[in-house]
This record gives sequence, C-alpha cells and structure tokens, in this order.
Amino acid sequence: MTKESVESLIDEVRSKYKYSDKITAYLDDLEDDVIRHVQDFLVKPDEMPMMPFMKELYTPSFSRYGVNIFITHEENTSSTVVYEDNPIHQNLIGKIEHLSQVGTLVTDFSMIKPGALHKANGGYLVLDARKLLMQPFAYEELKRALRSKEIRIESLAQQYSFISTTSLEPEPIPIDVKVALIGERILYYLLYHYDPDFGELFKVIADFEDSIVRSEENIHLYAQMIGTIATHHDLLPLTPDAVARVIEESSREVSHSLKFSAHLRTLSDLLKEADYWAKKNSHSAVEKDDINKVLQTRIDRANRIQMRLYEQIDERTIMIDVSGSAVGQINALSFISMGGYNFGIASKITARTRIGKGEIIDIERKAELGGPIHSKGVMILGSYLGSTYAKNIPLSLSASLVFEQSYGRVDGDSASSTELYAILSSLANLPIKQNIAVTGSVNQFGEIQPIGGVNEKIEGFFDICMRRDKNGFYGVIIPEANIKHLMLKTEVLEALEKENFAIYAVKTINEGIEILTGVEAGEADEKGNYPPSSINGMVMARLEEFLKNAKDFYHKKSGNSDEENKTDK
Repeated sequence: MTKESVESLIDEVRSKYKYSDKITAYLDDLEDDVIRHVQDFLVKPDEMPMMPFMKELYTPSFSRYGVNIFITHEENTSSTVVYEDNPIHQNLIGKIEHLSQVGTLVTDFSMIKPGALHKANGGYLVLDARKLLMQPFAYEELKRALRSKEIRIESLAQQYSFISTTSLEPEPIPIDVKVALIGERILYYLLYHYDPDFGELFKVIADFEDSIVRSEENIHLYAQMIGTIATHHDLLPLTPDAVARVIEESSREVSHSLKFSAHLRTLSDLLKEADYWAKKNSHSAVEKDDINKVLQTRIDRANRIQMRLYEQIDERTIMIDVSGSAVGQINALSFISMGGYNFGIASKITARTRIGKGEIIDIERKAELGGPIHSKGVMILGSYLGSTYAKNIPLSLSASLVFEQSYGRVDGDSASSTELYAILSSLANLPIKQNIAVTGSVNQFGEIQPIGGVNEKIEGFFDICMRRDKNGFYGVIIPEANIKHLMLKTEVLEALEKENFAIYAVKTINEGIEILTGVEAGEADEKGNYPPSSINGMVMARLEEFLKNAKDFYHKKSGNSDEENKTDK
C-alpha cells in the first residue's frame, strides 16, 4: 500500500522529467528511500511523553529530501555576464561548507555552494588579471576548468592532502563559459611569453586605445560624455568655457594637441573635484576657474620635491646659469616622474675637449651612474663627429661629458643633442647662450629626434627663469617633431605672446648651434670643406690642429727614442 501511494505521487514528477536520465534515476532512489523509511513519516515526537530537550533526538530528519538550489539561470534572451571582484580559489569553483556539531565538522549536499564559474555558465565571466594572479592556486584552477570544460568542487586542503578526512565529492559540472581577463598590457605580454597555456586558452586580445583623435565629431561626443558623467553623479552642469578647459586638460594628459585622453575615471575625478569647488564658491555651474582651481590644488599637493629643487637653484646650491654665455657649458632639460606627478628641471652639462684617439668619455658611465640608453646616445656623438669632420683623417679628439651636480642615475637619450652642442662649443671655442635650454636626441646624421615630456621640460625651465628674473628673455630648443605635443600652461603662452620667451623647433644640429651661438653653422663645399668663419669650419680647423699636434708629438717622441737607442749602443 505504501509503495502504491508513493509511486503514484512520484510518477507524476517522473513523467515530467523523463527526458533526463539523471533526474529519473534520482526519483527512483527517492522512491526507494521513502518506502524504506516510511516509519519516519509516522513518528510524532510532540505526542511522546519525554523531556523537551529529548524530543530533538527522536525527531526524524527530512533534510535529505530537500533540494539544494545550487544555481539557476532564468530564461532570458541575453547571456549571463558575471564579474568576480575577489577571484580566490573557492569563489571561482565553489566550496563545501561545514558545520560544527559536538566538536566535529559535518556537512551535507545542502552546504555545497556555487562559484563564479557556475554563475557564469552559459555566459561570460570577467576577471581582473592582477587580482587573479595574486591569489594562490586561483589561476591554475581556472586553467584546469577551462581545459577540461568541467568544474570540480574540491577544497585546497583536499587537493593537496593537507587533511585526510572523507568529505563530499560533488559530481563534476560541465561548463560552457567565455572568460575575459582585464588588466594592464604588461600582464598580457608576460603571460603570453612565459605561460604556454595562456595563448591556447585566451585566444582573443582587445587592446584599447588610451587616446582619441581630437576631431570635431569626437569633441562633440566628449562634451556629451562630460554631461553624462555630471548627470550620473548629480554634479553641477559645466559652462562652455569649463568644457573647453576640460578637453584642453585631457589633451595635455596624453601630451598631444591632436588627441585627448580616453581614461574616463580621470575625467570623472576632475569633474567631481570641480563640482566641490563650484559649490563652495556658490556657483550655479562649474566654471573654467573651478577647473583651474582643481588642477592647481593637485599641483600644490604634489610639488614639494619640485619646489625644493627650485629653491636650491635660486640659492645657487644647484648651479644653473640663465644669463650670459659660456664655452662648453649648456642647460639641458630633464624629465622627472614621482608618484604620478611629472615635472621638468634644468641640468648643467659641461664638455671639455683635448688631443686624443677619437674617444668620447661619458663620465656618468664611468661612474656607473649612466644607463644603457644614455651611453648609446653618447656613442652616437662619436659617430657623428667622425663622419662629419674626419672622413679622411683620424679623429684626434678626446672629449669628456658630464651632468654637473648629478648624484643619481641618468638614463635616456633626450640630452644627446645637448651634449653634442657642448662639444662643438668647446671645439670651436664659441660661447653658448645660457638663457636658452635644450632638449632632443640626435642620430648619426645630425637629425634631431623627438623626445618625451616636452611640456614639463619647457615649463620647468620657464619657472626657473621667472623666479630668477621676470623681465629677461629666455627660450628652449626642442625637436620640430615635438610641436604637435605642445600643450603648455597659460603662463608660458602669455610669455610667448609678449615675446619674453621663445620656443625654437629645429630639425638638425646645425640649426640648433646657430641659435645657441649666433654664428652661422656653415655648409660643406664639394671638397668637404667648411667656411673658415663658420662653426663647422672652426671645429674642423681645431680637429686638424689636434691631428697636426698629435703627429708632431709622436714624431718627436719617436726621434727621442731613436737617439736613446743610439746612445745605448
């Protein structure tokens, strides 16, 4: 009778899920278990004459008949997208929880919990690559699941035999999921290079641009984005001038006048800070002055080191001359980045020349303070000097270069043209104007190549000069290729309009040396000779003098040696 009653009820469910062999098998087992434990359904502990605390022991448990809703995907037209913010091992593949009873850990099927892979099954799982790699065993477990296309819920203690107790072993669950790793480019390159599985499992790369072309259409769309962010965060609206100032600052962030930044978090932070200052000043909308206030307060909070360097230059502790002229001495422009704050500073480079064997001594390299890129730039100088002034004669030159008062590591080739100007000045014995600073790298043909940080370098030298004498005239020489990168602050633009400051964009060494000395560089004739009064003519004359003196010295030394040999005989 019991069997007939149970069968009639379960048959209704069995017919509904007859398409699944696993559900049918489960229902068969459920039917047998109910019939076998039918007495549990007849027991009424409340009617038993016993103490209340004893009733719990005699109350049958029906938890084994419960259903653990492990994961459910409601029917919809779109795929599931899951982002796991904390991709630790158990959050990815799930876990088996335990309950402490009388000093013993117990568990059952109802304590099996899903992980992010289960939740994203049939859809997409988005993970932060850096967070994933920082969690022990998480990345390897993710790869194992993707390779086998199934999820096995196992604790780390069980996998690595940290404990020997018997626990549940849930059946592996098939998965069909697309995993998207997001993160820095360097992580992708490292994983692709060092992990043989990475290229097989993650086959599609999407490398997003950091900047957008500054076209009329994109400017309009960017202005709309500014309005959308302001509305979303309940910020004050922006005036047209404020929007223009935000776009201008966005271009400065990418150091390009024809592009602007695509980094929305930076934009959002700027708008929120501007909203604070606008409300503090009782403005009905965010104005241009509010944007400028944000940018200035950011500088004031981070420029302590920069101000200390400026003070030392003012006090002549760091010896930088911005007036007069000097032979073999020039102001170079350096770029410094510290904790997200970038600024430029002037550095004095000096050069000394004498008779030698064509060697240019990089004192920074000798002192193990120069990096490989800087050393490469110095080697290029030797090649330029030899091919330009000593094609058919030995280069009887020894030159030494140094960044004065430099006590840290120096790298990069952005000062290579500056160093070459100092060498040419020393050879020609022509003074260089100290009110003009220089940046730019040079190749073996004397062409000036673009460099980074051009805005910060120009503004750094401008600030130093204005602190020294606001009424003087100053300038900087930059590569012509860097013109498109200029996004200068208002003070520099005003000085340019007043002609108190100048920016010279040059393509060759000859153009730069003419500006620095006021003397014509000179062009070679068909025989390779330069006009005597030109800089190149003076340099060649000095090198020929070095060669003649070197020959006379060695001839004299050789003659003395022959006389000594005769005397000995």
